[in-house]
Parts: sequence; structure tokens; C-alpha cells
Amino acid sequence: MSEENFNLEEYLAEGAEIIVKDAIKATFKNPKESLFLAKFAKHTRKATSIRENYSKEGQHIPIFLIASITSSCNLHCTGCYSRANDACHDNEPFNQLSGEEWEDIFTQAKDLGISFIVLAGGEPMIREDVIIKASNFPEILFPIFTNGTLLNNDYLKLFDENRNLVPIFSIEGDEEVTDLRRGEGVYNQLLNSMEQMKKNNIIFGASLTFTKGNLSNLLSREYINQLRDFGCKVIFFIEYVPVNEDTVELAPGDDERDLLLDEIELLRKEYDDMLFLSFPGDEKTSGGCLAAGRGFFHINSHGDAEPCPASPYSDINVRDSSLLEALDSKLFRSLRDGGILLDDHEGGCVLFEHKDEVERILNE
Repeated sequence: MSEENFNLEEYLAEGAEIIVKDAIKATFKNPKESLFLAKFAKHTRKATSIRENYSKEGQHIPIFLIASITSSCNLHCTGCYSRANDACHDNEPFNQLSGEEWEDIFTQAKDLGISFIVLAGGEPMIREDVIIKASNFPEILFPIFTNGTLLNNDYLKLFDENRNLVPIFSIEGDEEVTDLRRGEGVYNQLLNSMEQMKKNNIIFGASLTFTKGNLSNLLSREYINQLRDFGCKVIFFIEYVPVNEDTVELAPGDDERDLLLDEIELLRKEYDDMLFLSFPGDEKTSGGCLAAGRGFFHINSHGDAEPCPASPYSDINVRDSSLLEALDSKLFRSLRDGGILLDDHEGGCVLFEHKDEVERILNE
């Protein structure tokens, strides 16, 4: 698909409708979940109309926002990009956005037609106050990317009563691989959390970070069947982003992306009771990297608007500006208009490969 005939608004709007349709199909036997998704489908159509109106005025509004609601985490996972970027640490959180400030951001997002807000961290379930605020926005679906170790009865009740909150448990594969990266005993804690979710008939998903070496194992029907038996209804395949030059060789390339694209298509046909998504997705199909507001953007725990969680650069803070102003910041405009996001690259993150140029834009 050439950039000349590529329509980003259509691509993302159609993608949102596919996500909701597939999710309704995947939860057909769960009346509470299906009812919520049917209502949410109406919200997404209204949100699409809002974004289209902004587009007519020359302002592109992305459909996704990634919100890192805390810099704290109770684990020390190997290769964590948040710790590598000093966005996550063990010190007492300083100058983080309050629950009320995040509530204001969610309100602005709803008014702009943003339909999906990924809650990340650190470990987002540390911020129960923010997640409770998110529950009050049924127009927005909040996937919560969590390590799964903090689930308790209060959270189970919150998730049961507010189906716009969808926990996505991070798991690396089997017990040996997961515990090697995340810490001894984490795998069994994850299984216990999944068991509690399944027992309470609450939809949840899994987040699988794929590299150049492990993708075929994660795509195996044996592993997918295992996750389905755990009760998992949504699987996110997350492309590994190198945290330094030493791990660049782990980043997936075109061969892995093509394999994932083909296999996801097959998985969607074979498993009509599950939903399969990839992030950031196939860049060739989407006309380049979707960061910096092309398809999504990131707000860190201090309120800085950044192109992407893996690219911690910012020239504007949402404490001092609106989301609309953040999307029109000099950095975001330069990245969208300057061609960096459309650049061909071997794998991983295009902004990581062009970090010198991104820093030059900031310095100017």
C-alpha cells in the first residue's frame, strides 16, 4: 500500500470496528461482556465521527493513547524498556500525575474521540485510584498491561462491575522462560490470577513479547491452546524494542513480521472465541510507524507527552497544555512531517534507530 493512497483515519477506524466485532464474537457466551461490547460499539461509531470532524479541520486525532500511570513497579524484569529509560525505578514516586489529573486527561480523550487508552507503568495496578477513575468512562476501553501479581478481591469486584477495564497479563511463555525474565514464582502467580478471572467469568488477555528467536514458539497451537485453557480471550503480540545497542539483534525483522501477519490471520479463523492483536502492528500496512500521534501517543507518569513509551522524548507537558495542544507540539509535528516515521528499518523501533535526529529536533 503506497503512502499516496493510504488513508490512516480509515485504517484505524476500520481496525477499531474489527476489534469490537471480534471481541463480541469472542465473548458471545458471556452475556455481561457482550452487552458491554454492544454498547461500546455505539461509542466507537460516535468517536469515529468526532475524529472525522477534527480531520476536516486539519487536526488528526489518533484512536489510541498509552498512559503510563506510575513509575513504580514491584518486579525487575530483564530487558525492561521502562527501567532502561529511567521511566520506572525503585525510588519514591515524585511529581506524578494525581488521580484527578488523569481523570481530566480521560475526559479530554473522550471529547477528542479517543476510544482506547492502554494503562501501563511501571505496574499500573499499583495506582488503584487511577483505575477507579478509568472505570467511570464506559465510552473508552482500558486494556491494563499488568504483571498480574497484585490481583485481589477488590480488583476482581471492580473488573466485574466495569467491563471497560480489561487486564492484560504479561507472560513470556512457559514457567522457566517467564520466571527467568520476571522473577521466581511469577509464573505461578500469573496462573493463579488467570484462574481467579476465569472463575469469576471476567474477560482478560495475555501480552506476549516476541523477539527474532521466540515468535514461532509463541505462535504454536500448543501454546495458544494452553492460554485458552487458562481462560485467556485476548492475546497481544508485542514487538520487542531494544533497550540498548547490545540487544538490537533480538528485534524482529521483516521475516518475523510477515510470519506474524500470516499466522494471526490463521489464528483468527481457527479460534473464533479468542481475539488476536499485534502492537505496533505491520508498519508496511499502516504506512509507517504510528507513534507521535499518527496512530497513538504516550503520556508518562509525570505528564510529558511522548511519541511512544520506548521513545522518551518530550517538549510539552499536559499539566500545562491540553491533549490537543500536545498532539500539535513541535516534536510531534516534526516527526510526522519530517519522514522519520516512514523510514525503512531492519526491525525494532524506528525512533530508537534515529534517536540522534530526535534529540536534534528537541535541541533546536
